Amino acid sequence: MAAGSSSDTKSGSGSGVFHRAVRATGRALPAVPLAVGRRIRRVTHAHGAGESGLAKLIELHAVHSAGDMLITMALASTIFFSVPTDEARGRVALYLAITMAPFVLLAPVIGPLLDRLPHGRRAAMAAALLARGGLALVIAAAVVSGGLELYPAALGVMVCSKAYNIVRAAVVPRLLPSRISLVKANARITLTGLISAGAAAPVGLGLNAIGERWPLYGACVVTVVGAFLSFRLPHQVDLARGERTVHLAELAEARRAKSRDRDEGRRGVLRGVDSPVFKALIANASLRALSGFLLFFMAFLLRSESLPGLTAAFSLGVVGVAAGTGNALGNLLGNWLRDRAPERILLVVLLLALACTVTAAVSYLTVTVVAVCAAAGICQALGKLSLDAMIQRDVPEVVRTSAFARSETSLQMAWVAGGAIGIGLPLEGTLGMAVAAGIVAAGALPSLGSLLSAARRGTPHPRVR
Repeated sequence: MAAGSSSDTKSGSGSGVFHRAVRATGRALPAVPLAVGRRIRRVTHAHGAGESGLAKLIELHAVHSAGDMLITMALASTIFFSVPTDEARGRVALYLAITMAPFVLLAPVIGPLLDRLPHGRRAAMAAALLARGGLALVIAAAVVSGGLELYPAALGVMVCSKAYNIVRAAVVPRLLPSRISLVKANARITLTGLISAGAAAPVGLGLNAIGERWPLYGACVVTVVGAFLSFRLPHQVDLARGERTVHLAELAEARRAKSRDRDEGRRGVLRGVDSPVFKALIANASLRALSGFLLFFMAFLLRSESLPGLTAAFSLGVVGVAAGTGNALGNLLGNWLRDRAPERILLVVLLLALACTVTAAVSYLTVTVVAVCAAAGICQALGKLSLDAMIQRDVPEVVRTSAFARSETSLQMAWVAGGAIGIGLPLEGTLGMAVAAGIVAAGALPSLGSLLSAARRGTPHPRVR
């Protein structure tokens, strides 16, 4: 009897230890994501971003980027590179043409339309997110049925994403804390988006394991959350009606004062030959063209000719990692750099890209090619941050979304042009690096003088409110 009691006691004791361990684990598991969430919140709210409302925009962009990643993973395919090179070139050319389709509407239609909705910017971002969520469901149905609605729905997703991005970029100055610059603010938003997209990638893989529709269902849920977060943004994101009237009056006065430029507010800033923003746009177009060129040229080149000392598959992996790491590093540098005029930053990245491509053309080695791919990522990221800061600083607010629409359209056209050169060029490494150097030089030569003058003047980085 005593022995039985002893056995029961031991069993009860063991059971109690097990239950206590389960309860402790249950308490510990939520603590990990909560601790991560608190850490992320401290970062997004740093340097006054919490008080100004910028932190809420950063968090909204993180949700948007997670949804983008889920949709991209659902649509991702290796079809272009599973066929012979000649056939793949034709399919990639078609892909490049398709990527331009949303931009046919972005600059002439969507940008001006959003300029006319300055009192509803939060609603515009929410609508873009909700539309993407609905289109994700359309794509989910088409993926299984094979319906033709897949293609217009995919294009609609791209249009909505671009519309959200240009509104988001246009409102940054209204949420800018006094302690950070426009370049840093843009870098923090972009970097958070990259981290969020990276975190969403394994989630997308897990959902895809359940079924090919599930990443799209997940994207729909994420975009609905983002729509609600849009309305958490501070009210100053939307222009007051009287404030818009004042801005329009100021813009009209500027146009009268500069009668030689009939559209100073929108086209003059982006197209005037002496405009700093126009020169920055040219420089960024060359960097974006370099990125498109390297993406497609290296992808085709490394199918048949590996880098010296490496296998073809490993070569492709190395240049891919270098480009991705460079892009992330560029955004990190943008967040860490001390306040500098965007013209100075753009001048440095242009010279870096030119130096790396010329070196690789003269000496085609594994290390120089990898350096070109990494530099392209760094320079594209920092160059875009600088261009955005200059538009936010120099373009009147009432036409700022149109300016961003034109900027995005121009950069996408440059990327497509670079990609087209890449798929049409003979697959010879040294020739490719020489062409890459020529692409950078085409943007550097007309803009270096203006950027150098601004750097010599030591123009302080503005903090626009």
